[in-house]
Formats: sequence, structure tokens, C-alpha cells
Amino acid sequence: MEKQKRVKKPRMEDLIPDPKRRTEVLSRLYNGDPILGEGGIFTDMLQTFVNAALEGEIDQHLKDPNATTDNRRNGHTHKLVRSSAGPLEVHTPRDREGEHEPILIKKWERELGTGLDDIILSLYARGQSVEDVRYQLRKLYGVEVSSGTISAVTDRVWTEIIEWQQRPLFPCQTIVYLDAIHYKVREDGHIVSKAIYTVYGVNIHGERDVLGLYLSDNEGSRQWGLILEDLKCRGVEDVLFFCVDGLTGFKDVIEMVFPSSIVQRCIVHMVRNSTKFVSDRDIRAVCSDLRKIYSSADRQQAAVALEAFGQKWDIKYKEIKPKWEANWEELMAFMDFGSNIRRMIYTTNPVEALHRVMRKVTKTKGAWVNDKGLLKQLYLALKYNEKSWKKNAFNWMPIHRELIDKFGNRYAQYVIQ
Repeated sequence: MEKQKRVKKPRMEDLIPDPKRRTEVLSRLYNGDPILGEGGIFTDMLQTFVNAALEGEIDQHLKDPNATTDNRRNGHTHKLVRSSAGPLEVHTPRDREGEHEPILIKKWERELGTGLDDIILSLYARGQSVEDVRYQLRKLYGVEVSSGTISAVTDRVWTEIIEWQQRPLFPCQTIVYLDAIHYKVREDGHIVSKAIYTVYGVNIHGERDVLGLYLSDNEGSRQWGLILEDLKCRGVEDVLFFCVDGLTGFKDVIEMVFPSSIVQRCIVHMVRNSTKFVSDRDIRAVCSDLRKIYSSADRQQAAVALEAFGQKWDIKYKEIKPKWEANWEELMAFMDFGSNIRRMIYTTNPVEALHRVMRKVTKTKGAWVNDKGLLKQLYLALKYNEKSWKKNAFNWMPIHRELIDKFGNRYAQYVIQ
């Protein structure tokens, strides 16, 4: 059997041929000098490499056999360039005829590569303000970047956001969770509250995705109706389940746009609303008896549990049972399905978990300068934290089989496309 050749590992002599330079780098490393940032060890090395590469570029240009003139060098242009390793002093060689176009760092560029943009976006996505980002870049990398430059970098994301908001969607969504979250925004010299409408869906492959973020002055069923119309315009033909909170008129607007969809009212929200005025002494007992209703085997058993709840608590908390009776159909919709589907549709907790990701990066903010700044930061927060929310639904195959059994061709036609 033929022996594999050992891969030759690079030696210090190969990386830094100049012995004096090599001794200097090692000495600075042993002394604990900073590696990156202004005056850092590798920042100096990168600066030397960049300037050497620029010299090589003009040498190659002047040797071009197709050149029509007797061109030659004509000094250097000096400028300070930003890089993720720190500021670099760059000396770009010039030619007498002015024909040479540097490739590594072009004539009007002030940044080496795009690494710094990625760092700025990453810091901004984690809830840092523009001034916070400036401080972090100066502290960690020794790079001085203006507020205008940082804003310009984050503004480049706006085109991406528009494309994301308008992208075509899969024609069938198994379940769509609808919920809103509120933020403070400066407007006409005042701080006002704005609602971010979140549409969080699960497609027929069990893949979770944020279908859209929409900003409005407040939350209302009419605005939700416009958002559902937008989903239709982007290609959504059918939604099997909508899971929503107790907003007035929610079911009506959903049925206007998607008349065949099943609307499930969030059980967790209903329990919270039911126990809002229950005394601390009774709260555990009331919650335990409410749990018997929504954990029943079927609708009939749930109705019996609700009646028993009324007999026990009507004297003390007479408002709870009528609330459940008034919303019974929406609350009990999940009872017609198996345990796997029930677990997936009985609550809006998945979209609330998504909102926790958004709040985590925005909790230190008092108010945003404008709507655009808020949407930018929320979009980047979701983009840089996809691992926490963009995942497949739990135990999808049994759910998939039950959906085919319950909905037949209405669901299966999209599976075979």
C-alpha cells in the first residue's frame, strides 16, 4: 500500500523570509504586544503585504507588451485605508501616463476588502447603536469609522429588505401564526408606539420561516386583513390553520381572505385573560381546572369539564366561563386532530419565541429615530439569529401523514408539485 505523503507545514521562514523582520515579529509576540488594531503586529505585516502587492501590480502593468507608450513610474499616492485588522498606511504607485488602475485597493477606495462591512452589520444586528458600533470598532480593531459611514453600510441592507418582503411564497402554508409586537419610534418630535405585525409560517415540508414583518401605527383586524391580502399577492393560495390571539374581528378578516382555513384561538392567551383578576390564593386551582378543559380527549369531554368549572367557580369568578363559551368554536378547533397537530396549533408560543429573539437585541433601545431604522435592526436581528428560529417543526412526518388523511387532495396536491 502506497504511503501518503506528509503535507509540509509552513515554517516561519516561509511566511516571513526577511530575518530582521522575523526577529522583530517574534520579539513583539513574546512581549505581548497587540496583534490587531493600530500598531498591531499583524496589522503591520498586512500593511507591508498590501504595499508590496501594489508594487507588484504596477510592475506587471509596465511590463505589458501591448502598451503603446514608453510609460514609467511617477511616485506614489499616500492614503489611510480601513481594514478589519486596523488602519493601514497605503502607498499606491503611480505611472506617468495615468493608465494604471490598482486592483487590490482602487483609486478612490478607503477600505481593504468587505470584512469591515460584515463586522458592522453583525454588531448592529445584535442591538448595538451606531455609536456603540463606532466604539467597538475603535476598541477591538483600532479602526475609526464615522457615524455616516456606519449608517451608509446598514442602509445598503434596505434593498435586501424590500426584496425579502416582496419575495414569492410557497402556495400552501400548513400553519401561520399571527401576532404583533410594539416599539417606540420618534415621529414629528414625539415618541409614538408602532406595531410590528409578524407572520410566521410552517410550509408543507415542516420548514418554519418568517413570511413577513409589517409596520403600522397600531394593531387592528383591518390591517391584518391587508397583510393577508399581501400574502395572497405573493403566491399563498391556501393556509390550513391560522393561530391567533383574541383580537376583535380576527376570525372575520381571516375568513374573508382565506375562507377555508381553520382559525385556532391561542389557548395560552385565553388562560391569561381568564385569570387576569383571579386572586393569588386561587390562581393555581383555577389554572388546574382550566387545564382539564383544553387537555380533554375530545370536544364533548371538554364541554363537560367547562360545565364542572362553572359549578365550582361561577360564584367567585362568574366572568370566566362565559368568555370560554363565547369563543368555544375557535378555542376547540384543535380538538379535531391528533396530539402532534394539537401541540403545533393550540398556541401562538412559536411566534412569541420569535419575538423574544427580536426583544433580546432591542431591549436596550428607548426609541428608534424612524421606522426605517427599526425595520433594519429587526431584519438584521432575524438574519443573524436564524439558528434559533428557522428550524423544522418537531415530529413532522406523523403530522404530514395526518394532514394528508384529514385534508386529502386539498393538501396532497401541493406535496406532489
